[in-house]
Amino acid sequence: MLSGCDKKAPVVAKPTPPPEDPLTTRLGFFASMSGPQASFGNDAINGARLAVEQINEAGGVLGHPVQLMVKDTQSRIDETSIAVNQLITEEKVAVLIGEIATDRSLVAAPIAQAKGVPMITPGSTNEKVTATGDYIFRACFTDSFQAAVMAKFARSINATKAAILFDPANPYSSGLAEIFKKDFLAHGGTIVTEEFYQAGDKNFATQLNSIKARLPEIVFLPSYYGEAALIIRQARQAGLDVPFLGTDGWDSPEFLKVGGEAVNNCYFSSHFAVESKSNEVKRFVEAYTAKYGSAPPPLAALTYDAVSLATDALKRSGNTEAASLRDALAATTEFPGVTGKISLDQERNPTKPGIVIRVEDGKFTYLETVEPPNQTKAVVPQTPVAAPAPAPTPVQEGEATPKP
Repeated sequence: MLSGCDKKAPVVAKPTPPPEDPLTTRLGFFASMSGPQASFGNDAINGARLAVEQINEAGGVLGHPVQLMVKDTQSRIDETSIAVNQLITEEKVAVLIGEIATDRSLVAAPIAQAKGVPMITPGSTNEKVTATGDYIFRACFTDSFQAAVMAKFARSINATKAAILFDPANPYSSGLAEIFKKDFLAHGGTIVTEEFYQAGDKNFATQLNSIKARLPEIVFLPSYYGEAALIIRQARQAGLDVPFLGTDGWDSPEFLKVGGEAVNNCYFSSHFAVESKSNEVKRFVEAYTAKYGSAPPPLAALTYDAVSLATDALKRSGNTEAASLRDALAATTEFPGVTGKISLDQERNPTKPGIVIRVEDGKFTYLETVEPPNQTKAVVPQTPVAAPAPAPTPVQEGEATPKP
């Protein structure tokens, strides 16, 4: 019995994990996963991870797996340049996926161009981003398209008098404001006033009272979701009840959380609608919902497409050499993305449809699809749109809310 106690149980060796494939293709993802626009980056990374997972399940790229290298820009310009340089010089990525916000993409693009690394922005809509150089691409439509979409929508609800409220220091906001104004005026509309705010402002009473006094039928507000929701809440408190029109910067669940009932009867341009009947969208929605437990937001869809564009170009180029990958990306035509078929023009911008979203009952509701100018399909409203609310009573000097 005692001798039996000396025997030791056999040692079971732990399985050795398989070595990392030395030929793994690295994709560099950078976006704001913390800070004021954290919702953008967190939606985007979910789409990127799903795309990579599906690509690897299908055998990877060029016979090897794809690896996503992730950097958080913290919604900051300085952190963006650090992240991009690290992804290029330390992580040795073949292609960059990011950023979402225009101002940060305008910082990243010159670095990528100088280093000769292709960059695909999923959501930066300002034309200046891809104008940086021939290594810079985008998966989303441009500001000139979405601003024109919203100007046309304003006319469709018989609005002839518009006010504009924007941040002149932000290239996304100011660029959209300029394009909307030009298009609205060109079609016989009147801009009754232009008002300005600065990033970080919390009180917009002065601007809103000025707008209210000019009796607009709609207010165009090209901004990000946090500012837009706060502005519209304060507008409703001041008795400014006309529809607000916005752009894809509103497209976040946080807009609904912050805005509450105040953001009902507002409209904005977007890139994606889960209601689409295409097979690509159906498969994507099913896979995304199974993985994350909720329907995919537009930035998840755009980033899914950006990663898919990158890997499709890698397959067509046959290697990870930067110039070859750049040329393959530039030759993209009729790519079956979940945000629409994507063909890149000479400026590396996609020709694809846009979506108009109505905010009602605390939800984003698909309203209509707008085809790009070179398509024959017209804007087709899916549900009736209410006409603009009657113009509010002018504000008296020093008055914060309308008189009874």
